[in-house]
Amino acid sequence: CAAVDGTGRLLATAVRPLTGRRTGKRHEQDPEQWWTALSAACREALTGLDPQRIRGLALAATSGTILLADADGTPLTPGLMYDDGRAAEQAAAVDEAGGALWRQLGYGTMPATWALPRLRWLLDQPPGREAVAAKGVRLLHQADLITWRLAGHQVASDSSHALKTGYHLIEERWPDEVLDRLDVPEGLLPDVVRPGTVLGTVCAAAAGATGIPEGTALIAGMTDGCAAQIGAGALAPGAWHLLLGTTFAVKGSSPHLVRDPAGVVHCHRAPGGNWLPGGASGSGAGVISPYFHGANLDALTERAAALDPDAIVYPLVSTDGESFPFRAPDAEPFLLGEVPHRAAEFHAYLLGAVCLERLSFDYLDLLGAPVDGSLTATGEGTRNPYWCRLRADVLGRSVHLPERSGSALGMAVLAATSAGIGLDEAAAAMVRPGEEIRPRAARTARYLPAYLRFIGELTRRGWLAEAVADHARERAGR
Repeated sequence: CAAVDGTGRLLATAVRPLTGRRTGKRHEQDPEQWWTALSAACREALTGLDPQRIRGLALAATSGTILLADADGTPLTPGLMYDDGRAAEQAAAVDEAGGALWRQLGYGTMPATWALPRLRWLLDQPPGREAVAAKGVRLLHQADLITWRLAGHQVASDSSHALKTGYHLIEERWPDEVLDRLDVPEGLLPDVVRPGTVLGTVCAAAAGATGIPEGTALIAGMTDGCAAQIGAGALAPGAWHLLLGTTFAVKGSSPHLVRDPAGVVHCHRAPGGNWLPGGASGSGAGVISPYFHGANLDALTERAAALDPDAIVYPLVSTDGESFPFRAPDAEPFLLGEVPHRAAEFHAYLLGAVCLERLSFDYLDLLGAPVDGSLTATGEGTRNPYWCRLRADVLGRSVHLPERSGSALGMAVLAATSAGIGLDEAAAAMVRPGEEIRPRAARTARYLPAYLRFIGELTRRGWLAEAVADHARERAGR
């Protein structure tokens, strides 16, 4: 929970941990824990603040996390989390029923980890879809359970959280013809509105639990990746947000829908109607901790920067292969070059991550996405100044590091639009620019051969399509 004023000043913040259960492809959480944890974080954040200053709130949650609830909003199932992969069989049925629509919406197929295949999986379990329909059961996205509790009754979902359940973002409706073929009971899915829409107000019971005043405006939010993009201020057409955490994600802004036949890029829709293309990788900074546990990373960074090696490690974190900027379920980490000591090995991981980021922009450019706007980077990886410098040099473009960022800040910006201002205007007032790191042409040229070797190895292993590799090489030669 973050309390932010209209100038972007952070007044208070608080966090609470969540726990989950992972077994094989199963990943679940207790939905009741979402409410108790959020309520506690809100109460802490509001300690010492005048509650009458609160003008509105918006909520971000994980993309594709769902549950079934009864007609009163009580959870009937665990929360099936965003990466729960049990619905492979149902995903095939979902593609057979709606493949033409999914291609129209810009993604080729629906992975098993998306919400609609997992909804089919839930309906295939006892007591079955007939009992679900008879009892008035509801499908809720993670955010929907919380907005229900905040308002005291069910309110509409937002189209960002509904995307992976098959919501038709172009026509802004549920695709009833596809849902009928999938035998999804009528009335199971929530009403949907655009992010930024006022859903209702905080009820008395929720005010008692959270400390948020009764009557506070409740604004439809967006998924966590989109919220982080708003919090980074990457909203102008051609602007991009690069989030480097355990894995990395790239999200940008486009005036047109970006369609990807391979299905590794998909587009959310912003409150104003423009499109937010992006993808999430299985690679990232999460490889650092297991390989360099207990090491002095500052000392390793200093030595690596002085040595300036050009070996590369493909920094895959996921055990399920790669998902962006290419899809390769059989992908695994590899090393290109020599790493005679720990500092060289550490540098190879840093360089591999930014080479994958450069490939992401080459792929997005191939799809016709505008990629030449500003680039803002956030996440744990930005705490390493050398890594940020390396990113700017390898990408050959300036990298902006905002003073403050995060999904909670993004939702505060979105909540500010309830006062009648546009999202761009709210972001300009509340997202504070920070450091700009400019690329050095000589360093960009220095690392270009390493990047091309990386492209070649991905292609040789059969993970990267020749057309993508050729486009990356063509852009490198400009």
